[in-house]
Amino acid sequence: MEFAWLEDFIALAESGNFSRAAERRHMTQPAFSRRVRLLEDWAGAPLFDRSSQPITLTEAGERLRPAVEEVLRRLAQAREELRQTAAESASALRFAATHSLSLTFFPAWIQRLGSELALGPIHLLSESMQACEQAMLESDAQFMLCHGHDAVAQRLDAAQFTSRVIGEDQLLPLTAPDASGRPCFHIGQDTATPFLAYSDESGLGRIIAAAQATRPQAGLRTIFTSHSAAVLRMMASDGRGLAWLPHSLVAEDLAAGRLVIAGQNAEAIPLRILLLRPRARQSQIAESLWQLTKPASDGP
Repeated sequence: MEFAWLEDFIALAESGNFSRAAERRHMTQPAFSRRVRLLEDWAGAPLFDRSSQPITLTEAGERLRPAVEEVLRRLAQAREELRQTAAESASALRFAATHSLSLTFFPAWIQRLGSELALGPIHLLSESMQACEQAMLESDAQFMLCHGHDAVAQRLDAAQFTSRVIGEDQLLPLTAPDASGRPCFHIGQDTATPFLAYSDESGLGRIIAAAQATRPQAGLRTIFTSHSAAVLRMMASDGRGLAWLPHSLVAEDLAAGRLVIAGQNAEAIPLRILLLRPRARQSQIAESLWQLTKPASDGP
């Protein structure tokens, strides 16, 4: 049974005439009649009384008509919903952003862009660096926001993806203060320092590993691991150990004295905030956003 036969059935039931129904269906009357016969063969019973003028439905046809009308109505409704979904998808912007930037940089940044460009629907995936990279590879996101560092190469193929610097940040070694306001733990202290580390999925973890490869820091003893800077921030604030945290995430904690720099020997690690995208052309709204982000410098 073909979908078009159902439309043929309704056309003949409404017009009561083979010629008019065939014209409505944009075909010759013989071809139209053959398709009606095929539908009746499929149904296993005559659907039209051809002895009357105008042609009327048989009892079997009357029983079939509500079902056919419901099928056609539902299919038309589903098609309209699919068209609306496709239109919304074409106008939507899909971002993948690391956890810390989702909390700190992204809200103000997208609001600023929204004051210059009608952005429409926005979908944000807030995840680890590894999960964001996978979203880009699977085309689940059009853009990715992450931290970058000169010593850490992007894992997304430069032949397929490009990047743009849209901001700056820094990683700071931080700890909770003791009762006198001094850091509970120090970089390079005599005893082993409890270290709150990033997991392998974390982009910040890659950056810290690269920095420590060039300037090793002895005496760190990993006691806790997470891919989320926000989780490490809470652990550090509770006095559980030392964590390297982005300044954008902890600026208020530093101002309030809830976190302090871990000793005089502590040095910040400079960070860039990167916007990545596929090199292939994207939707019109995505291309407009890319043009609107005036770069400090562009990636390869």
